[in-house]
Amino acid sequence: MRNRSTHPTLRSERRSTNGGQHELGQNFLIHRPTIRSIVDLVAATGGPILEIGAGDGALTAPLAGLGRDLTAIDIDEQRIRLLRQRLPNVRVEHADALGHPLDSPVVVGNVPYHLTTPILRRLLTRRGWRHAILLTQWEVARKRASVGGATMMTAQSAPWFEFELHGRVPARHFRPMPSVDGGILTITRRGSPLVDPRDRGRYDGFVRDMFTGAGGDLAAILQRSTGLSRRSARMMLKDLGVADNALPRDLRPVQWAALWREVSSRGGERVSRGR
Repeated sequence: MRNRSTHPTLRSERRSTNGGQHELGQNFLIHRPTIRSIVDLVAATGGPILEIGAGDGALTAPLAGLGRDLTAIDIDEQRIRLLRQRLPNVRVEHADALGHPLDSPVVVGNVPYHLTTPILRRLLTRRGWRHAILLTQWEVARKRASVGGATMMTAQSAPWFEFELHGRVPARHFRPMPSVDGGILTITRRGSPLVDPRDRGRYDGFVRDMFTGAGGDLAAILQRSTGLSRRSARMMLKDLGVADNALPRDLRPVQWAALWREVSSRGGERVSRGR
């Protein structure tokens, strides 16, 4: 967790060969209650931990106190060297989250705001982890947790993952202070997927068509995207407890999965081709 520490050896502003803190997107968390909240969320999980973006170790040190196998990675080799000196019992690696396997059961980190989407997309395609506890930009955390309605990315991932928002982190709790607040987001891999993993590519295409398709409401979009009649589309939604004037953002994960099963079981021409 990137934090401007009060530890005397970690006050250095020496630049990494990858750039200074602004080039690296570093906003260090300095709010101890927030750090404690994140550590408590990690403590409720089990297994080895991978911390991405360890920075000066504000989160690394209390995570090490959990007594579990811990690997901390960061792209800044200067801070990696200092962390190795300060926390010799932690496996500290010079690595980029966009290239690391992300295969530990638990992944935690303060995600650089400008890399939030690519890191999330990569994380959601990896198979080795079970729990992710991430501090991200507030708007991203809110959208992923479907506060105010689901996004296409969340709807595509929801059959395999559960997203939950655990609070807002004001910008003043970081140094340097970013222009927007942060949010604590947890992602948990479902023990039993809501959609057959073999259908994931086709399901993703179906959700994309529903979010980008023309039509003023869900029934109209479903009709145009699948080739169903208007009556069939409305009856299908009614059977699933979904109002035909709802929008894609209004569907819950179980409704998305049920809608996919209904559509795919009917063998709609466009659906079967996985548009």
